[in-house]
Amino acid sequence: MNANVQPQAAEPAEFHPLTEEATGKGGSEVNLEVILDVPVTLSMEVGRTRIPIRSFLQLNQGSVVELDRTAGEPLDVYVNGTLVAHGEVVVVNERFGIRLTDVISPAERLRKLK
Repeated sequence: MNANVQPQAAEPAEFHPLTEEATGKGGSEVNLEVILDVPVTLSMEVGRTRIPIRSFLQLNQGSVVELDRTAGEPLDVYVNGTLVAHGEVVVVNERFGIRLTDVISPAERLRKLK
């Protein structure tokens, strides 16, 4: 450290109050165009289970793991880890797909977060 450098006193940060224009509230409309090209991760979950490590280590090719869902029950659809819909598996041009059967409303998603 250089002995010639004198420490300066810190000054508190100044924050200006948010206006309705800055928060997107009020008469101005929110512009969603700015986020429409942001990539998100979409994933589907068939089911889950909890098993002891001993059982996990004994799994091999051909092992069957029972899940917490019954056959025919809808899959969960997640966007970035948040449940957004339920659906069923379909085949499209020899690839798996999902048909959405129920989309969770934004209000319901917020309620589940609390």
